[in-house]
Amino acid sequence: MLTLPIKKKWFDMILSGEKKEEYREIKPYWTKRLLKTDIEFDLEKLKNQLRKENSCLYRTIILRNGYSKNSRAIECRVSISIGYGNLEWGAIPNKEYYVLKILSVEEV
Repeated sequence: MLTLPIKKKWFDMILSGEKKEEYREIKPYWTKRLLKTDIEFDLEKLKNQLRKENSCLYRTIILRNGYSKNSRAIECRVSISIGYGNLEWGAIPNKEYYVLKILSVEEV
């Protein structure tokens, strides 16, 4: 299962239900980890693939408050799509991201 370390501010907002999305840059590193694919990185091909699959893929991930093995963690069911993020949740204006829409949260 994929584990993503995040800052305490975002962790607490997700746990409380206030923040409903997490973002990752559209780069080969995140393509391989989030989409579990080794396809050569091509943004247009990737967008078309996500559109064919009803615009998102579903995964279960672990969000960890920091890098420590003992940090608090939550298990989240997410849908992964490509889109623009919410500025209040850490996104940069006019930049596309992998959007991990949080569907459910359980503390680990």
